[in-house]
Amino acid sequence: MQKNKVIVICGPTASGKTALSIELAKQINGEIVSCDSMQIYKDMNIGTAKPTIEEMQGIKHYLIGYVSPEKRYSVADYKRDAKNAIKEILEKEKMPIIVGGTGLYLDSLIYEIEYQEIELDEEYRKKLEKEVENLGLEVLYERARQIDPRAIEKISVHDKKRILRILEIYHATGKTKTEQEIESRKKEVEYDYKVYALDWDREKLYNRINKRVDIMIEQGLIEEVKQILDKYDIFPTAMQGLGYKEVVDYLKGNLTKEEMIEKIKMETRRYAKRQLTWFRKNKQTIWLKGEDTIQNNINIILKDV
Repeated sequence: MQKNKVIVICGPTASGKTALSIELAKQINGEIVSCDSMQIYKDMNIGTAKPTIEEMQGIKHYLIGYVSPEKRYSVADYKRDAKNAIKEILEKEKMPIIVGGTGLYLDSLIYEIEYQEIELDEEYRKKLEKEVENLGLEVLYERARQIDPRAIEKISVHDKKRILRILEIYHATGKTKTEQEIESRKKEVEYDYKVYALDWDREKLYNRINKRVDIMIEQGLIEEVKQILDKYDIFPTAMQGLGYKEVVDYLKGNLTKEEMIEKIKMETRRYAKRQLTWFRKNKQTIWLKGEDTIQNNINIILKDV
C-alpha cells in the first residue's frame, strides 16, 4: 500500500524555514506542523521567532503556543501530537509540512522512534544538579560519554538538559538512550517523509543569526521574559531555553545588557552548528541552498509532491 507523503523542511535557526514553508503551503494546499521545542510554549513569542498571524498568511499552523512554559514536554508528547496533526491534515486532503529545527523531535517521526516515558526521579535529578554545582557539568558530560558514547556525540558539553537526560534514562531503565532508540526503530515508518534542509555559507548564516538577535531585543525580548516570570508561580522549565536563560541572567544582574546580547548571539551560533551536524547525519536529507530564491527551492520540492 502506498504511504501518504509528508514534506519536511528543517535546518538551522535563522535559515529561512518559515518563509519557505508558508510559500510552499500556499502553492501545494498544505498546512504546517511546527517541529520546534520552544515554539510549543505559550507566551514565548519573540525569543522563539514564532511566525506572526501576518506572516502565516492564512496558512494553518499546528503545535505552536499550546503548552504552558512551566510544563515538562517530552519527545514522546511531541510525537503523539505531531502524528495527530498529520492525520488531521491528511483527512482534509491537504499536504502536511513539518517545519522546524529540533532534530530529536524530527527523528522521532521520520525514524518512528518510540521514546519510553520515563518517570522523573526527583531525588536523582537533585543529586545530579548538586554535582553540576560542585563538580561542574564537564564531569557529568564525561560520565554520560562513558555510559553512551554514541548519544553524547550529538550533544554539546554545555547542553545540561540533554546530558542529564542520558544519565537519567540509564539510571531509570538500565539501558542507554542509544540502545532504546535501536530497539524502538524496528517499527515501520507510517508516512513517506520527504526531508529537505536549508544550507547556508557559515558566515552568512552567522550574520543572519546576529541580526535576528538584535531584532528580538528591539521587539521587546527582555519585556517578554519579565512578563513570563511575573505570570507563572513556578520558575518555567522553558526559561532554560536559548535566549531566555541569558535574559534571566541579565535580570538577575549576572550580565550587562551588552554581555547578554553577545552571549545570546554566541550560543545561537553554536546551536546552529550543532543543528547542521545533526541534520547531516540524516542520510535521506536533500539539501537546499539558503541563498537561492524561495521559488527555486520550492521548484525542487515540487518534483517530489
